[in-house]
Amino acid sequence: MAVAASARTNPLREWWWRHQRSISPYIFIAPFFVLFAIFGLYPIVYSFVLSFYKGFGYGPKTFFGLGNYIHLGADPRYVHAVFNTTYYAAGSVFILSPLALLVALAVNSQFVRWKAFYRASLFFPVVTSSVVIAVIFTLVFDQQFGLINTFLSKFGAGGIGWLTDAKIVMPSFIMLGIWNWLGINMLYWLAGLTGISHDLYEAAYTDGASRWQAFWYITVPLLRPITLFVVIQAIIGSYNLFAEPLLLTGGGPSDASLTISLYLYEQGFENFNVGYASAIAYTMAAFLLVLSILNIVLFRGYRTSEY
Repeated sequence: MAVAASARTNPLREWWWRHQRSISPYIFIAPFFVLFAIFGLYPIVYSFVLSFYKGFGYGPKTFFGLGNYIHLGADPRYVHAVFNTTYYAAGSVFILSPLALLVALAVNSQFVRWKAFYRASLFFPVVTSSVVIAVIFTLVFDQQFGLINTFLSKFGAGGIGWLTDAKIVMPSFIMLGIWNWLGINMLYWLAGLTGISHDLYEAAYTDGASRWQAFWYITVPLLRPITLFVVIQAIIGSYNLFAEPLLLTGGGPSDASLTISLYLYEQGFENFNVGYASAIAYTMAAFLLVLSILNIVLFRGYRTSEY
């Protein structure tokens, strides 16, 4: 009662006394929004503004309009980076994702024991540092003493320049990506498979359906939301490919492994061409937005009720 009486004598205390229950939660979550505004929102907005200016580092900059974006179309290195990144993304979508589905089907099979062991062992590369992965695959892809070439030499082959041949370097990174991301994609598919009721399969087998028909008419339609998620995740991850080409090849040979993220890093943090680097970043964001929307349209979102 004494606290309430003292609050009435002070308008500010009286206001706080009435609204503290509704305001307190926002005070507790305020640090997140403050940090996000400083280190997240502000750089995003400032980078968008920089993409319309021409200048280097912290020096004076002049308004360039759409000049940076127009120059991207005439920049052969940027076009090459887009091609390389899209090539890697295609490998992630059409090779890695179906392979992860096959592994998930095998792990989810009733004939496989020690499922927890397989899930953990396949997931292990996902939590491995990019530097460690680069060291491992430097030994795996070494042209003279690498693991793959040593194995192929037993069959009369070998000596392949996995990281030095311009025609093979991107398939080599796709192989690395399969090793690195197979586990997490397998878990995505496995989560979808475990959510499908076995009663549907039993009813289909009772009606005379084969395993292939059950997979095609039950598993595939009901996995549509997971498929959409896996494909979008694969595209986003592929267009952010950076650490592996930086550490293994530096974008070479002859820009054969140059990716959009690596070219952005080169322009922004090596050449300090911050306006041009910002334009690269926003074109990459536009690519991802268009491809994500296209996938949602193709998969028709998450609608599975028609099945």
